[in-house]
Amino acid sequence: MKLSIQIANRFREILLNGDWVVNTNFKNQLSDLTWKQATTQIGSINTIATLTFHINYYIAGIVNVFEGGSLDIRDKFSFDFPPINSQENWERLLDKMWNDAEKFANIVALMPDKKLGDVFIHEKYGSYQRNIDAMIEHSYYHLGQISLIKKMILEAEK
Repeated sequence: MKLSIQIANRFREILLNGDWVVNTNFKNQLSDLTWKQATTQIGSINTIATLTFHINYYIAGIVNVFEGGSLDIRDKFSFDFPPINSQENWERLLDKMWNDAEKFANIVALMPDKKLGDVFIHEKYGSYQRNIDAMIEHSYYHLGQISLIKKMILEAEK
């Protein structure tokens, strides 16, 4: 199997459909939440909605580069999003995330393995593979946070 397909499958696993590494994924953790649960603030930690937007911000930004666009994402904007004040807003964010994640995975799967070693935009950003791997690792980090926050919210609702 091509390396690019293996990497795309790893990405799909954390976002859309896997359970091999941590017994869950973003879609599994987020799909059954209401907008009120997703926006519940616990102390000073980020809400689930905030972390969801944050991860998708980077996914969409990298997809833009994959599709020939510029690298427009900036860390300072990665938490800036319009408030979620309805179930419709929450579901729209989730739909965007699933669509962007599937697009990301499809593009990676079709990528020639040789391209994985190519420079991503500028040498300071490393290779395509480094950036894809970083997206996977970043996603695992925030999935752990989301899982814990979700448990706290559900426990508080009992």
